[in-house]
Amino acid sequence: MTVTAEPLAIVSFIAYLILIILIGVYASRFSSQGISEYFVGGRRMNRFVVALSAVVSGRSAWLLLGVTGMAWSVGVQAVWSVMGYIIVEIWLFLYYARRLRRFAEVRNVITIPDFFAERFPAHEKLIRIVLVAIILIFMTGYVSAQFVAGGKTFVSGFGIDPFWGIAITALIVLTYTVVGGFLAVSLTDVLQGFLMLFSLVLLPLLLIVHLGGWAFVAGQLAAFDPLMLDPYALGLGAAIGGLAIGLGSPGNPHIISRYLSIENEAQLKTACMVGTLWNVLMAWGALFTGLAGRVLFPELSMLPEGDTENLFPHIAQTLLHPVFFGVIMASVFAAIMSSADSQLLVAASSLVRDVTEKMLGKGQHIPQERLVRLSRTVVVVLVLVSLFFAWVAQDLVFWLVLFAWAGLGAAIGPTSVLALYWKRTTGAGVVAGMLSGATVTIVWRLTDSLRAISYELIPGFIAGLLITVIVSLLTQPPADAEQQFDLLEGKSE
Repeated sequence: MTVTAEPLAIVSFIAYLILIILIGVYASRFSSQGISEYFVGGRRMNRFVVALSAVVSGRSAWLLLGVTGMAWSVGVQAVWSVMGYIIVEIWLFLYYARRLRRFAEVRNVITIPDFFAERFPAHEKLIRIVLVAIILIFMTGYVSAQFVAGGKTFVSGFGIDPFWGIAITALIVLTYTVVGGFLAVSLTDVLQGFLMLFSLVLLPLLLIVHLGGWAFVAGQLAAFDPLMLDPYALGLGAAIGGLAIGLGSPGNPHIISRYLSIENEAQLKTACMVGTLWNVLMAWGALFTGLAGRVLFPELSMLPEGDTENLFPHIAQTLLHPVFFGVIMASVFAAIMSSADSQLLVAASSLVRDVTEKMLGKGQHIPQERLVRLSRTVVVVLVLVSLFFAWVAQDLVFWLVLFAWAGLGAAIGPTSVLALYWKRTTGAGVVAGMLSGATVTIVWRLTDSLRAISYELIPGFIAGLLITVIVSLLTQPPADAEQQFDLLEGKSE
């Protein structure tokens, strides 16, 4: 393992790592009280914590490494990949989250399978089995992608072999997630949110000034290829595909779980404003970093390993003092860890809460301390499994993340929206919709001719939506559908 970075950069980076581990230790006492505290912070999280945690856990390394690399390659057309999730998440904060949080308070919902099981009790066991399987399949790939991104970061920033970079990333995430649970994850998300915003605002500004101003950058891009400055150059289909990324937001449990954790639904409006501000600023920062980065490094061979996903850290290493470069590297790591830790908790909660407590231990009293210990053990096992897949991964981080995002979005997105807003939804419809959405996503992704038509989330989401509606119309709705909807709408408690 060879380290080639400046010592000062390493020192500032290590200082950041020590800080987040200390946060995990600080949160450990609270998170050890029970699985509600361990997985959703006891539903006592502040609006600002929820806002930043929801935003940064959903962005991951995909934003700093993937979107910047995409902007380097295709120019301002990359804007379509960020607009969709910004728009959808405004709706989620203001409307979707209110109904979900209201229901969760009364029915003691801790996980997403909990919500569906309480909403459709006649199909509780089947729903939990299907959802746990879907979450584990796609979340393992999602976490693996974050570990791969960590390896890339260590390669481009510190000259460390990717194998060791992946291993170090996993060890750091594992340490504070196992110890501190949801509270540690949420508090570190706040710190990581500020670091990501700082980096995505500071770096493109410094880069553009270094190059001589935006007029010069735009002129160079136009001279290189006029289409780099045309947001419509990819065509309507590509624009729709980019916007469709937002369809994944209501189906990704590591985002939805943040809505379950907020102290009360009245705080969601403020959380929406803060979260949207962060989303917009970070998205535009990533876009402009990629555009200006193309001027600074016009040839792919100028990037470490010829990989566009190494653009962001390479710019920082080129322009900044080692101390600030260490901070920028910390922000890349922040993006990676803010997603990986949340995804690990979601996967662990599905096994501990939904399999162990609600299925295998149904009707039994299992001490909360034992459930917390089991949760920590499961997190360790999931990290090891994700590590294996990360070491053998051959795909790019951008597409690994988008595939996992699509699978969860297609399976859980349309079914959760219908469960919250359509009274006629049935348990059978939900199960059929989840299976259809996940299956279509996988088949579409693995078939070259289909993948060339559109991003797999679009057909997967449509299939999940249509099948849920069709099967629901053919089956009997829950006997207590009216009371369920009164609760969702706040008419009864």
